[in-house]
Amino acid sequence: MDGIINVYKEKGYTSFDVVAKLRGILKIRKIGHTGTLDPDAEGVLPVCIGKATRVCDLLTDKDKSYRAVIRLGVTTDTLDMTGKVLKTGEVNCSVDEVRNVLDKFTGKIYQTPPMYSAIKIGGERLYDLARKGIEVERKPREVMIYSIEILDIILPLVTIQVDCSKGTYIRTLCNDVGEALSCGGAMESLVRTQASGFEIKDAYTLEEIEKKRDDGTLDKIVLPIDEALLDYPSFFCVPEADRFLKNGNRLTLTEVISETDSCFSGQSRAYFSDGTFAGIYEYVEDDREFKAVKLFI
Repeated sequence: MDGIINVYKEKGYTSFDVVAKLRGILKIRKIGHTGTLDPDAEGVLPVCIGKATRVCDLLTDKDKSYRAVIRLGVTTDTLDMTGKVLKTGEVNCSVDEVRNVLDKFTGKIYQTPPMYSAIKIGGERLYDLARKGIEVERKPREVMIYSIEILDIILPLVTIQVDCSKGTYIRTLCNDVGEALSCGGAMESLVRTQASGFEIKDAYTLEEIEKKRDDGTLDKIVLPIDEALLDYPSFFCVPEADRFLKNGNRLTLTEVISETDSCFSGQSRAYFSDGTFAGIYEYVEDDREFKAVKLFI
């Protein structure tokens, strides 16, 4: 089995738990997820199976969307409500002040990764250091917040929908918003509503996936590898060049057919002449050829 399942990760599971349970359900060892979700968070977690594990890194790099609830008036060591409360504060801000502050967090911003995160520094995970009571310096990282939509404000709770780039920590955003409002803030809850083009409305829980396996309809929810890469342009080989594509050889301009010039400015999906997906190729302008990046055949 090769493909991608849009899993709905439920609360209480780590992303690694989901992969482990899927290995048991599907009886397949080669499974990987496309971006960690905190155990207390829920929502979209695309999982790659078989040959599709080779696109895990490509999907992890994509933009994501979240629905989060900020609890103002409290600061914790984990930046969410599962952690130890470090301080509390009066929430004296108005709804308009909350709106104005949130506006300032759209666009390019810099975030300091939380100590309770999976980032490695000096070979150790930050969360392992944090559990030992060790805090280390973390360099701020640039992320992009494309939009923040306010869904509801009933102070001290603020519900927002965030569209952002990879590497964005919503917990950090909640904390920083609280700091900007001078009352503190922590993440009350988090749901990932979209990741790499996979929507929450199309996600399946582990229990639902197991039922699909039992009733023989599992293939209906396993998406083809190339369906996760539709934002890449595509080209097809001419029949005479299929053998070159099969071996991962370079392809000349006369050996491919494309309906768009965007193939000549980056990576593309490569297909055999019969329409079978082969992999990812990249155009090398200096050589005027396409070279293989990842093959799935």
